[in-house]
Amino acid sequence: MSMNINTRAIVKRRLCHFAGYLVLWAIAVLCFFPFYSMLMGSTHDNLAITTTLTLTPGTKFVENYNRMMQNKDIWLGFFNSLWLALANTGLCLYFSAMTGYAFSKFRFKGRGGLFAFIMVVMMLPGQLGVIGFFRLISDMKLLNSYIPLVIPAISNCFAVFFFKQYLDSGLPNEMIEAALIDGSTELGIYHRIVLPCMGAALVTQGVMSFIGNWNSYLNPLIILTETKKMTLPVLLASIKSGAGSADYGAQYVGILISVAPLLVIFSFANKVIMEKISIGSAVKG
Repeated sequence: MSMNINTRAIVKRRLCHFAGYLVLWAIAVLCFFPFYSMLMGSTHDNLAITTTLTLTPGTKFVENYNRMMQNKDIWLGFFNSLWLALANTGLCLYFSAMTGYAFSKFRFKGRGGLFAFIMVVMMLPGQLGVIGFFRLISDMKLLNSYIPLVIPAISNCFAVFFFKQYLDSGLPNEMIEAALIDGSTELGIYHRIVLPCMGAALVTQGVMSFIGNWNSYLNPLIILTETKKMTLPVLLASIKSGAGSADYGAQYVGILISVAPLLVIFSFANKVIMEKISIGSAVKG
């Protein structure tokens, strides 16, 4: 009787595992399908893309690439987006981590109210301020400049919240007190203790910040007017066919180029995050 119960329990557990894996595979296929469809679409012409569901490879990839390069200088937009994403990510990580550290470990008047204000601002859609942002930049004579696309990266409400929550539980106060007793300055503590302890959080937020800035479309669209300064998403959206309509084949090729850095960043970041988590678990153990 006991053996039958154990057998039924094992069978039930295996069925549950099989059902779980089946659901995960289904979700993976659904998530990957748009990328696969885009990959196949980059090898077909506009007629095939707009009239059929392209699930098999075509022979138009080279033609689409050449037409894309004749239409827009995608590689110039690629490097514009790359340096903007790297600059914005670096500024976001450094100053947001510093702000999160201040909210987490310092006690000052108005701390709670100021942090609550940051939470409220974080919940507001960014599109609400587009008109005011454009008018401000226009009045400051900074249109067609990278400055208004870089400087706002210093203040990232979500990053401040994320780092503050991470430091609340991830950085013991005793480490900071010991460093102060040893004569370290506040900046020294931040650079030598706080930042190294935030490795996993920095990489995680860095990936999110890089992806957000890499895919940014609205702000570069309204700020930049010269083609040579435009970012990759703006250039991709402006690719047209000879008839003046959207050239989907060329756009798909450009999107594939734009996706490549994100795949590299995510692969690298995933490895680093797992290593940091493993090291943290070992230290806690």
